[in-house]
Amino acid sequence: MRHINPLKAGTAVGTVIGLWHLAWATFVLAGWAKPIMDFVLRLHFLRFDYEMAPFSFGTAGALVAVTFAVGWLFGFVFAGVWNWLAAPVTTASGGVTAQA
Repeated sequence: MRHINPLKAGTAVGTVIGLWHLAWATFVLAGWAKPIMDFVLRLHFLRFDYEMAPFSFGTAGALVAVTFAVGWLFGFVFAGVWNWLAAPVTTASGGVTAQA
């Protein structure tokens, strides 16, 4: 199996997760977050009263930064595990075969 570059995998996953949360912060800023949350909760058979906190650029920045970092770590660890599982297997005769 092909090896994955852990730094690139971490950056890719972190960017996708960070952009997803940047979109969420934009929904909060635009006032669209509550209707979206109501819809998602309804799809999960949940109903309760809640209130959206006011938008804060600092909180939005922290949300995006933290989720990027967690996504980066997840992608990095995933690539490491993938590469470990994809490592070639050495036969008794000294040859290298691909792992099934």
